[in-house]
Amino acid sequence: MSFTQPEAPLSGQCVISREIAVAEGVFAPGHLGELTQIVPFEMVDAVLAETGAAQQRLRKLPARVVVYLLLAAALFEECGYAAVWSKLTAALGALPIPKVTATALWHARARLGVRPLRALFDLLRGPASAIRTTGARWSGLLVVAIDGTYLDVPDDPATRQALGKGSNQYTAASGYPQICLTALVACGTRAVIDAAFGPRTQGETAYGRRLTRSLNSGMIVLLDRGFATNTFLQAAAATGAAFLARLSAVRKPPVLRRLSDGSFLSRIGPVDVRVIECEITIATTVGAHTGVYRLATTLLDARRFPASELVRLYHERWEVESAYYALKKTILGRRVLRARTLPGIAQEVYALLTVYQVIRIAISDATGTARVDPDRASFSVALETARDQVIQAAGVIAGTVIDLVGAIGRAVLDQPMPARRLRVSPRAVKRPLSRYAYKSLRVDRRTYKATISINILLPGPTSP
Repeated sequence: MSFTQPEAPLSGQCVISREIAVAEGVFAPGHLGELTQIVPFEMVDAVLAETGAAQQRLRKLPARVVVYLLLAAALFEECGYAAVWSKLTAALGALPIPKVTATALWHARARLGVRPLRALFDLLRGPASAIRTTGARWSGLLVVAIDGTYLDVPDDPATRQALGKGSNQYTAASGYPQICLTALVACGTRAVIDAAFGPRTQGETAYGRRLTRSLNSGMIVLLDRGFATNTFLQAAAATGAAFLARLSAVRKPPVLRRLSDGSFLSRIGPVDVRVIECEITIATTVGAHTGVYRLATTLLDARRFPASELVRLYHERWEVESAYYALKKTILGRRVLRARTLPGIAQEVYALLTVYQVIRIAISDATGTARVDPDRASFSVALETARDQVIQAAGVIAGTVIDLVGAIGRAVLDQPMPARRLRVSPRAVKRPLSRYAYKSLRVDRRTYKATISINILLPGPTSP
């Protein structure tokens, strides 16, 4: 349904009216602003029917509305669910919106369960890139990365017992209970292709092995040292995907045959690999740092895949860190999750991943239409514009002509980010006790510049 909402004029000014199109009746609060066009009513209804979560009778809070409430809550992580409900209904004053309590919202979320949010994320996850998306592919392969991070959850007896707590030199238990989130991310768009999470006691590699289900022969996956175990590399190679993994300093694979570009053929477990040893020097305004790195890949052709290009490609692994920054800092604001039960935590995490993915899809649609590198698109701008669209209930239902750019895309394209600087990051405490602790690093973040040089090292003697 659609209705016209007049805006109250000031004295001596004209009235400005705008038309709002939303669902009918009690379904009207079920929207996500312009992002509803990516997560339409039909998609949510199909997910509810598939998971058996559709309501048996019509309530004040239909299941579809509760799904959108959870997604909107991921957009407004600083708000309680009652405040999120107010934002969803802020522009619907002309409609008879039912009054709901915080308790009713809690019961509605518990009634919905986890499965609809998980199924919705499964529908939307993917690289969000086209064949011509800038920076998405290398030598015809989709560049992806796997890495893990941790999310804080409320320190309640139930979560503490199920998840445990961290420890340090001062106490046997400290901080908040945490879950480990491991994701497979498309480096070009930073969209989430797959994700798995659970208690941190299992570790990121355990969840990473679940993500190999989403690897295929058209990908090259970038892996940090924590994933470069024989078991994990064998599982990744078995999918047909190529991998480029950093090996720990203690691993010294045998030199089976030297190649012309300085790399050498070797074997890790049953997997034939090519190993590249390089010396990388990073020079900044505060000095220079040199480190030796050892990379292993299943791309054995040194002529088609030169060692120097593979070393530069590995730097794209930073994109998964950018994805986690957007999730944990831009969306969550480094907050602890709201939910205080394990099913509620899973429900909230899937809502968070879904909203993150939907924003990435909106960004990719806009940059793809304008032929702009997704690196120039600001996630913060897209997020703030999406929030505004929810409060205004704007763009909920698409017009007869589909606008792939939309208000979110136009905001992103109108405020492009500057060309990306070289990415280097000194090891530092992520959450220092003092907010001025970064000064101890003696790095001027405003004029920070760095240069990098790569030197491929020759291998030692060939093994007999």
